[in-house]
Amino acid sequence: MATKQKITTADKKPKPRPDIIGGHTLSMYVNNQPGVLMRICQVFARRAYNIDSLVVSQGRDPRFSRLTLGISGDPAGLDQIILQCHKLVDVIHCFEHTPQDAVVRELALIKVMVKGAEKRTEVLQIVEHFGGKTVDLTEKSMIIRVEGASDKVDAAIRLLVNYDIVETVRTGKVVMARGEQAT
Repeated sequence: MATKQKITTADKKPKPRPDIIGGHTLSMYVNNQPGVLMRICQVFARRAYNIDSLVVSQGRDPRFSRLTLGISGDPAGLDQIILQCHKLVDVIHCFEHTPQDAVVRELALIKVMVKGAEKRTEVLQIVEHFGGKTVDLTEKSMIIRVEGASDKVDAAIRLLVNYDIVETVRTGKVVMARGEQAT
């Protein structure tokens, strides 16, 4: 019987392809109907874009939902994807956001096994540096909450990887346009 390979957060990510550049953040306002998300995902799949993070929630008006997508793919096709999303019947609007025109945040919960007071103190110092909080604490483990820009969350995880990370759960990006601009 074949054994399952255990994948940990310490495993290295594959090398990025030179034709793929990440870091795009899109927000969409759509009709709150079954099948809308599937049709939107098909647009990205046809253009060989990967959806790295996806956050969906009901809007202030329950007839509509707000989607925030963190995506990566060939930057030359991004404008075409936005145009194709606008053509979908259920899409009210679709915008790309940059850190200059929007506030982008993410939240992560990180479960770390800590054995001994010295290791616990080291982990707590890292948590404090990143403005995180411990949301659960036992004799052998702790769950840490870190929130902020994606690169801040990534940096916290990179430092915590030196300890025994058991699990990591991330919300994905949430975005809101600055000033009077619509999100």
